[in-house]
Amino acid sequence: MTAEPFGAPSPTAFQALSPDDPREVGGYRLCARLGAGGMGRVYLAYTPGGRPVALKVVRPELAEDPEFRHRFTQEVASARRIHGLYTAQVVDAGTDAAAPWLATAFVPGPSLQQVVQQHGPLPERTVVLLLAGIAEALQVIHAAGVVHRDLKPANVLIAADGPRVIDFGIARAADASSLTGTGLRIGSPGFMAPEQVLGLAATPATDVFALGALIAFVGSGTPPFGDGPEPASLYRAVHEEPDLSRLPEGLHDLVRGCLAKDPEHRPDTTRLIEAARDHPATGGELRLSDDWLPQRVSTALHRHTDLPTTPHRAAPGPDLAAAAAPTAVVRPDAPQTRLQPASTGRRAVRGARRGARTALLTTAALLVGAAGAFLLLDPGYLDDLDDQSVAATGSAPPPAPAAAAPTTPPPTPSTTASAAPEPTTLPGFTAVYTGLELTSPDHSYEFDLRTGKVAAQDTSTWYLGRHAGEFYVPEDSDAYVAPTDRLTLPDCVKGIETQPAATLSFGAVRTDRAFCVRARGGRDIALVRALATGSDDAPVRVSVTYYRRSA
Repeated sequence: MTAEPFGAPSPTAFQALSPDDPREVGGYRLCARLGAGGMGRVYLAYTPGGRPVALKVVRPELAEDPEFRHRFTQEVASARRIHGLYTAQVVDAGTDAAAPWLATAFVPGPSLQQVVQQHGPLPERTVVLLLAGIAEALQVIHAAGVVHRDLKPANVLIAADGPRVIDFGIARAADASSLTGTGLRIGSPGFMAPEQVLGLAATPATDVFALGALIAFVGSGTPPFGDGPEPASLYRAVHEEPDLSRLPEGLHDLVRGCLAKDPEHRPDTTRLIEAARDHPATGGELRLSDDWLPQRVSTALHRHTDLPTTPHRAAPGPDLAAAAAPTAVVRPDAPQTRLQPASTGRRAVRGARRGARTALLTTAALLVGAAGAFLLLDPGYLDDLDDQSVAATGSAPPPAPAAAAPTTPPPTPSTTASAAPEPTTLPGFTAVYTGLELTSPDHSYEFDLRTGKVAAQDTSTWYLGRHAGEFYVPEDSDAYVAPTDRLTLPDCVKGIETQPAATLSFGAVRTDRAFCVRARGGRDIALVRALATGSDDAPVRVSVTYYRRSA
C-alpha cells in the first residue's frame, strides 16, 4: 500500500493528541501522536516503568474484519520471534482487543524517506552501510519465516547507531483483509518487485528487489522506475530497466543485481552483506563509526531525542485546529512535517480503501480484466501514458481517471475559471493552471490537483478531499495555512518548512485564509483558497493554482 501501514515519526516528531485519541491503551500511557497510515495510528507511549514505545492502533474497519484479525494475530506471533539489531523489536500486542494494537521499541529518528526529502541523496559510504544494515535486518526477518512485502524508505528509520526496519510482515495481515479487494496485493509502487505487480507470491527475493530500489532512491534522490504516475512506475518495474543515471557508479552493480526481473537472479542477503564489506567505500570493514552519517543528518537526529513525558493535548472548542502549526511542537527551526489527519470517520474508511487502492488499484488497472491485462502486455502503453503525463511533457494535464457511474447520478461537478492575480513564482517552477475554481458536489468527490478536475474518490494520486468538516491530502504530502487569503509560492514553501499544518479543518481554512499543499519530493505545489464549505452532503468550492517544478 502506498499509505504507510502505521506511518513513521515526522521530523518534528510529536503531534498533539486529538480529542478522539485514547489516553491509554493496554496499560501504556499515550503522550503524542507520531503518525497515521492506511492501517491505523501510531503514538508515542510509555510503559508503566517509563520506557518509550511506538504503539500502533489498528483502524476500526480492519478490526471488524475477522480475516484481518486472524492474520494479524499470526503475523504478530511471527514478529515476536524477530530479534535483530537492525529491526524495531515487538515488545507487546493486544490482538484480542476491540481495537488491536502493537507496541514496538521506539526509534528516536526520522525515516529514510524524510532524510532524503530534507537533505537530498546520501554519500556512497553511508548508502553502502545502510545496505548492509538493512540486509542484515532482512536476514533475521526471513529466518523467522516472514517476508516484509512493503520495504520502502518510509519503513526504515535512522538512528545514530544504524537503520531500523519497521512494520515487517504486518502488511500481510492487511493483504488478508476483505477490505483490500479481491486480487490486490500490498506494496508501494516504485519499490514493488515484478512478481508483486503481477499478483504472484512474495518471497525473500521480493524484499531484495525492494532493497535495491530503496538503495537507488537513497543514493540518487529518485526512485529507479520514476516518480510519475503509478501505472507508469509499475509498468517499468515489470518491463524496463531501472534508471540509475543519477546514482554513483560504484553502486550500479549492487543495485542492478537486486533489481533483476527474475527473482532467481537476485542475490541473497548474505551475498549483499559480503558485497558491502568488499566495497571500496567501506575499506573492507562494516563499522558504524561516529561519522557514518553526514553531519547535517546527525544534527537532525537530535530533534527526535527530546521526548515528551506528559500528553500533548489540543485545546478544546470550535477553534481546535485553527492554528496553522501543530501545537505539540513549537520550534522556529523545525523542518517540514507530513500532514497527519486528526479525525476518524469517512476519512478513516477512505484510508483503508486508499491503502489498498494506491498500492495496487493502479496495479488492478494493469491486471484486473481484459483491459488491465492488455495494458501490462502492450509495450505501447507507456508511450501513450507518458504522452498524457504533465511530468513527461509539461503540457495540459491529462483527464481524470474514469469512475464507475453511481446508481443515482450525483450533482454534476462544475469547473469554471476565475480571475486571479499573476502568481509570484520561484525559480524552476511553472504555473500549470491558475485561479481554477472547482466544485465538489459532496464528500464522495475530491479535487484532482494535478489534472485540475473534480474526480470520484480513489481515482487520483495527488488530491484534496474533504470529510467531516476537514480537508485531507495524501499522507506523504505537506500543508501550510496562511494567516490571510493571500498566499504566494515562496510563502508556501517557507510556511511548510517553518509552520507545517497538522490539520486542514474548515475552521482553520476559512474563506479569509488560503492554504497550500506540497506533494512528495516537492515538485508539485497547489495554492488553494476555500470559496465555500459545507457539510458532507453539501457542495464545497475552492480556487486552485498549481505549480510544477521542472525536472
